Amino acid sequence: MSNGTEQMRIRLESCAGKLQQHGFEAIVVKNLDEAGRILRQQIERHAPRSISYGDSMTLRATGIIEELRNQTRYTFIDGFDPALTRPEQLDVRRLGLTADLFMSGINAVTDDGTLYWVDMVGNRIAPIIFGPRHVVLLAGHNKLTGSQAEAEQRVREIAGPKNVARHPGFKTPCAVTGRCADCNSPQRICNARLTLERCWPKGRITVILIDEAWGL
Repeated sequence: MSNGTEQMRIRLESCAGKLQQHGFEAIVVKNLDEAGRILRQQIERHAPRSISYGDSMTLRATGIIEELRNQTRYTFIDGFDPALTRPEQLDVRRLGLTADLFMSGINAVTDDGTLYWVDMVGNRIAPIIFGPRHVVLLAGHNKLTGSQAEAEQRVREIAGPKNVARHPGFKTPCAVTGRCADCNSPQRICNARLTLERCWPKGRITVILIDEAWGL
C-alpha cells in the first residue's frame, strides 16, 4: 500500500468515525464491488417492502438499479424509468417519499462528518431527510473535502456543472463554461441544497465510503 493510499484509507476511517459520532452508520470499503455487496446486505437486513432511489452514477455502477428493475421480491419505485414521460416520472418520484428504503449518492462529505447535496427537483434530498425508514448512501473518496467551504465549492464547481453536462439538451451557463454562474435558467439543477449534520433517528442513514474515486 503506497503512502498516499494509506493516508486516504486513514482519512476515510476517520471520517466514518465522525459520521458514527453524528448518529450515522458508516462503513469504509475498498472498492465498488464491496460497496455493492454491502448495499445488498443492507437491503436484506432491513427487508423493505418497497425501495426507491435518487439518481447517482455510483449507485448505478453497482448494478443494483437494473437488478431491482428485473425482480419481483420488492416493490421498486423507479422514478427514472425511461419508459415513462417526464410528468409520469415526477409522480413516481413523489411516491419515493413513502418507500421503506431509499438509496442515493452524495455530492460532498467533509472530514468532520457532514454531508452535502444540490438538487434540481428535491426528489433526492427530500427522502434523505424524511420519509423512508432507512437510507443507504454511497460516496467515493473523491467526495471527501476538508471543510464546509470546500464542500460548497465542490458542489458549485464540480458536482453541479458535471451533472448538467451528462444530461443531453441542458443549456445552462455551466453546461457551456463548466463553472457555476448562479443562473436563473429553467434547467438549473441546483435549486435546492441540503447540509446534513446529524442523523435522526440514530442509525436511520448508512453511509458507505468507497476507497476509490466514483461519481461526480
